[in-house]
Amino acid sequence: MDAEQAIVDECVRRALLEDLGSDRLDADADITSRLSVAAEVRAHARISAKAKGVIAGTACALAAFAMLDASSQVTLHRRDGESVKPGDLVLDVTGRMRSLLASERTALNFLQRLSGIATVTAQFVAAVKGVGAKILDTRKTTPGLRILEKKAVCAGGGTNHRIGLYDQVLLKENHFACAKPTPYAEVVRRCVAAQPAPVVAEAQTEKEAVAAVEGGASVVLLDNFSPGPELQDAVRAVRAAAARAGRSIEIEASGGVRLDNVRAFAECGVDRVSIGALTHSAPALDLSMLVEERR
Repeated sequence: MDAEQAIVDECVRRALLEDLGSDRLDADADITSRLSVAAEVRAHARISAKAKGVIAGTACALAAFAMLDASSQVTLHRRDGESVKPGDLVLDVTGRMRSLLASERTALNFLQRLSGIATVTAQFVAAVKGVGAKILDTRKTTPGLRILEKKAVCAGGGTNHRIGLYDQVLLKENHFACAKPTPYAEVVRRCVAAQPAPVVAEAQTEKEAVAAVEGGASVVLLDNFSPGPELQDAVRAVRAAAARAGRSIEIEASGGVRLDNVRAFAECGVDRVSIGALTHSAPALDLSMLVEERR
């Protein structure tokens, strides 16, 4: 089993146990189905879209059905990253009816949540099409679901920022404040010298942005700049400083980015735009599961 599937299985297992109120995966813990459906009954069910969007989280749905019924059979009609419109079939599943009913909410919760993230990401990606800027996520994710949510961002055409605190240096406003009186550029320089990972340095002003370049940052994150002349001037200053240093650098914009202004940010010449709302504010995609027949 690969690491990604292990994460999927662990997240789905926790969700099922939470719903069942049990310490073991037993569909009969669902008292409603146990009292109303005979144990031997098998059924066929379909999950369909009720809104336009992009699908993500199919691995979680498959795991939910399989964990409560190893004999269940699932056919995917839409894979992660594929679009749907109302009425489109996402998957169908056949298995023990009690198990299907006990898995339903967990499967839908993951599908709806992750598809919502993929859908919002795809909207931002479409909004900057042709400009050349990448859409990035942040660490503003649901605790325990980060890997799944970041995978959903990729399904929507976005790019992952750092996964956590361990895989990239990202110097933010509070780091620089706590490092005083050490100069801004020196804080960056020390981090660059201490380890091989790329260093991203947040800048609140054009002066800080230039100092980030002088300190050796690989990415300058222009935070809370307004799109327009202010951001354009900062981008030009960073490009000029990078040219003087004889190296290339990526420029990122963040803070205050919305769907109605993301293109304006991108058109200021940045290479990437990071948006916390991709994960912390994405509405769930409306999906439903209906049992169509007994077998």
